[in-house]
Amino acid sequence: MRIIPAIDIIGGKCVRLTKGDYGSVSSYKGSPLDVARSFEDNGFSYLHLVDLDGAREKRVVNYRTLESLTGGTSLKIDFGGGIKASEDLRIAFECGASQVNSGSTAAKDPELFGEWLSEYGNDKLILAADSSDGEIMVSGWLESTGRDVIEFISEWEKKGIRYVTCTDIAKDGMLEGPAFELYRDIISSSKINLIASGGVSSLKDVEMLMTSGCEGAIIGKAIYEGKIKLKELSRLC
Repeated sequence: MRIIPAIDIIGGKCVRLTKGDYGSVSSYKGSPLDVARSFEDNGFSYLHLVDLDGAREKRVVNYRTLESLTGGTSLKIDFGGGIKASEDLRIAFECGASQVNSGSTAAKDPELFGEWLSEYGNDKLILAADSSDGEIMVSGWLESTGRDVIEFISEWEKKGIRYVTCTDIAKDGMLEGPAFELYRDIISSSKINLIASGGVSSLKDVEMLMTSGCEGAIIGKAIYEGKIKLKELSRLC
C-alpha cells in the first residue's frame, strides 16, 4: 500500500481543517516546500496536495506552490482543489502534478469529466468520492449531491476510472480512526484502486488499512500533531 503524506494549503501555508470546516483552521510551522522535503528525506515518494483556497473559489489558486514542490522535490504529487475547468486541469499538469483529484466536476458535469478521462487517461485522473452520511459532497465539501457514494464510484468505474480517493468527512481531522466499514463496502463492490483519506490517528490504523485492500492511504493531521512519527511511518513504506 502506498503511504501518502498530505499538505493542505491556504494562503500559501500548511494548514489542516476539521471535517472540512474552513472555520476550524489549524496552521503549522514550515513552508510547504520545507514540509515536502521532510517527507522526501524520510523516504516517502508520494504527496497529496490540496489547494483549499482553490476548492473554495472554484478555480486553481495555489498553483505556484504546486510548481515549487514539483521543482524542489522528486515527490510524485497528486493535486486537488479548484479543478472545475479544463484550464485548471491544464495548469495542474503543467505545474508538475503526476495525478489530479477531482470530484465536483465528475458529479456536476460528468460529460466534461468524461472528456478529461479520455484525454488524459485513467492513470492521471483520480475520482474524489468524498461523502457525508453516505452521500457525495462537492465544492470543498460545502454542497451535498444526494448521491450514494458506492453507486457514484460504480458508475465511474464502468466509464474507466481506476483510482478513487474516498474521505468520510465525519472522520476527517478527528484523529479517531478511518472509515473502515465504508472502505470494506467499496472494495467488496468494485475493483478500483481505493485511496483512503481521513481519520488516521496511529500506526495501527495504517496497518489495518494495509490489510483491508486499500491501494493507498493519505495521512495528514496525525503527522502534524505528532501522533505518528515520520521515521516510524516510513518503515511501513
